[in-house]
Amino acid sequence: MRCGSLRHKKGVVVSGFGGKRTYTTWDGLPVSEEPPHGCSIVVFRRIGDELQLLMLHRHHNGADYEGDWAWTTPAGSRLPGEPVDDCARRELFEETGLALTLHTTSCGSPDWRIYWAEAPDDATIIADLEHDRYEWLPPSEALRRCLPERVRDDLTRVAELIRQSAGG
Repeated sequence: MRCGSLRHKKGVVVSGFGGKRTYTTWDGLPVSEEPPHGCSIVVFRRIGDELQLLMLHRHHNGADYEGDWAWTTPAGSRLPGEPVDDCARRELFEETGLALTLHTTSCGSPDWRIYWAEAPDDATIIADLEHDRYEWLPPSEALRRCLPERVRDDLTRVAELIRQSAGG
């Protein structure tokens, strides 16, 4: 299955009126100039016959904020020189405390890679400072909360890949 393109809010290097500008992550770390600039990890678990997706709520705009980038999967920018698979493992562990087997997808774009991982049904999530809470949600609710729409579109495609691989 071919997936669409994902654009992430975190910065990348761009050329413009002022020349080359290096972007950093929310906590001041540099973002790789070479693509992919980062990745997202769609984490799911099975509770009986039900699939649930892990969604994290960013605290930057407050606990009640529900707009663009409020609810996302674990994701983050790649550090300069960091292999993208290492970035995915690092981001997943930093944002959730999980160390899971990652699977690549054809989703995303050359600039942003998307992975999926299955968590055990009793997985313990340890949220980082970037997030104020998390929820395991049915795919329909996770998709409803995931904004902006271009990010939701890719999550929709990955959720379908997961449903197909889970036989559901």
